[in-house]
Amino acid sequence: MNDAQCPKCGTSYPPPARFCIKDGFPLITGTQASPALHRTDETRPPGVRTTDPAGTLEGRVIDGRYAIEDRVGEGGMAYVYRATDRQTGQTVAVKVLMAKLASDPESVARLKREAHLAMKLIHPNTCGLLSYGEANRLPYLVMPYLEGETLSTRENRIGIMKPKQAVPILIQLCRGLQHAHDQGVMHRDLKPENVMLVAEDAGERAVVMDFGLAKERIAGADLNRLTATGIVLGTPEFMSPEQIRGKSIDHRSDIYALGVLAFELLSGELPYAGATAQETMLNHLTGKPKRLSTVASNIPGGLDQAIERALKLEPKDRFQSMTEFAQALSRISL
Repeated sequence: MNDAQCPKCGTSYPPPARFCIKDGFPLITGTQASPALHRTDETRPPGVRTTDPAGTLEGRVIDGRYAIEDRVGEGGMAYVYRATDRQTGQTVAVKVLMAKLASDPESVARLKREAHLAMKLIHPNTCGLLSYGEANRLPYLVMPYLEGETLSTRENRIGIMKPKQAVPILIQLCRGLQHAHDQGVMHRDLKPENVMLVAEDAGERAVVMDFGLAKERIAGADLNRLTATGIVLGTPEFMSPEQIRGKSIDHRSDIYALGVLAFELLSGELPYAGATAQETMLNHLTGKPKRLSTVASNIPGGLDQAIERALKLEPKDRFQSMTEFAQALSRISL
């Protein structure tokens, strides 16, 4: 059997590997993968042409209902389109699984799992699901269309955020993730690329996106099998020590990831860095992150302490809920 490749970074793996340990994307065989991308440039520009049938749906109508307009994004598994729901007139986002993965039962199962979990989420700081279906053997999800920019795009555009800008965003993320945890859902891949910032009259709303690697706290054997293939899933820079070790994880792993995200947002650096994915993961296991106040200026003491606690090596030493994390952030004088 031939080696499989990651469609994002091009790394090759011998059988029986199914997912990339760097990116968490399903591996493919017989197809040349895309060149390596920097982590904070998750998607290829939507104007890039493709021969994939799932990537050329502009101007078509899916299931007689969703009129596809423009391709607005692309990840390792799917294309995302802006569309109009002909029944309601609502602008929606349609996420279509890539054709090369549509014949892979495990990739289809992961998309279905995302649909199953997202339907549980009804909160202003999480992106729920409107519909799930399959057209011409291409599975798709339909979600609310959010007009805005990802947190990673914002970081690249304006650079380091001041505490006065960052803390309200972090509190909103805590609230959205607490809602997910209350439904028994852990995100497992929280990072700036998976946060959308939406401008509204009342201010900016932060929305947690992409529950594609999410996992229920209590799951059946089939669901557990999808996330226990012997390959570590997630993004190395944001993974908790227990996730890196392949141990059982709970909601406190998301708390750790939010701590890493907050650190990067406020400093432009990561609490742990490495030249490779493997080195980065090993550094997370030391339990000795950088101190935020040593790499960023004008950090209030309470914020420094909150981020330090979220990044504790042992889950029992972190905040025990997102609500507790949000309360700590709310007490900070900005």
